Amino acid sequence: MFANDSASRALGIELTEVGLGNATARMRVTEQMVNGHDIMHGGYLFLLADTAFACACNSHGPVTVAAGAEITFVASGNLGDHLIAIAEERVRYGRSGIYDVTVCRETDTGQVVLAEFRGRSRTIGQAPNQE
Repeated sequence: MFANDSASRALGIELTEVGLGNATARMRVTEQMVNGHDIMHGGYLFLLADTAFACACNSHGPVTVAAGAEITFVASGNLGDHLIAIAEERVRYGRSGIYDVTVCRETDTGQVVLAEFRGRSRTIGQAPNQE
């Protein structure tokens, strides 16, 4: 799925890990992502979290989409920041699921949380043919 995600790849988002129900994505904040307050536009931060969420909820095989999502911004991203989004499955029930994504700035002394994202998924398709 990520290989066909031209929106995420065009922004330089890299998928660095994926497992059943989890995924990690990374991105560097570029000049085009900074708003009029000289901080990262929240839409780009949401997009990074949403990309990790999409990869995590599609890791089980069937086509799965977002049924809804919300984000809480904790701190601002800045030009040049290296960000990491870690998505983890909380629960799957029927064709639905709940996933949490933490977005952090990576620093020399550790990670600083920028946002917490909760996504709700809905499976709409069958697993891809494994032939």
